[in-house]
This record gives sequence, C-alpha cells and structure tokens, in this order.
Amino acid sequence: MKSLDPRIDKLLQDMPPHPSAYLEGQCWEAYEVFQQPNTGESYSHVGSIHAPDPEFALLFAKEQYGRRSHTANMWVVKSSAIVAFSPDETDIFDTTPEKVYREPSEYNKVRDKIIQWQEKKQNK
Repeated sequence: MKSLDPRIDKLLQDMPPHPSAYLEGQCWEAYEVFQQPNTGESYSHVGSIHAPDPEFALLFAKEQYGRRSHTANMWVVKSSAIVAFSPDETDIFDTTPEKVYREPSEYNKVRDKIIQWQEKKQNK
C-alpha cells in the first residue's frame, strides 16, 4: 500500500512492508520523542513511543505527535540512552550560601528599588 506522503514511501522502500514482518516475539524498544515547533526554536519532549528500530520510531513519532501541531523537525532517542543523576545525588545542585548573589531572586530586590524610585519620580 502506498502512502500519500512521498517521504514515507521513500523511508519504507528498504524496510519490510509492515512492522509485523519483523520476527514475532521481538521486543520493540522505547524511544523518547522531541519536537521542534518552528525552525530555530528549541526542542521539547512530547512523549514516548515503541518501535522496532530508529527509522520506524521516527515514522511512528511523525504519525503520533507531528500531526497534532505544527512541526519543523523531530528527534527520537532510545530511552535506554538517556543518562540521569540518581535521586540521592541531588545535593550536587545545591548552591553554597556565600554565592547567593548568583541566584536571580537577588536581582528582584534591585528591581523593586528601581520601580519604587520610578513611582516616586512620577508622583512628584
């Protein structure tokens, strides 16, 4: 069966005719899907899918997530390839107390003083 999308036909020409043509009982891998809404914008995680290989993962991602909203590009990454810190290692993100000036909340104090000064100047 031919697709209405010529890109899908090109992608499928070297693959088995249907995902079920893969060996029965073969485990499909989990992939995380990242979508770029417009060219130049950052990618964001939109969900997960299962597929037999990366090419089908991209195809399934396009069908599952690409048609819901405007999409410029997509990434699929094997879930097993994602590395993260364990929950007991979260203390490495703590900021030392003597570097509070690096926190954005400290700049709010300055902003508040500027706003007070502007309001005082307008009232005069």
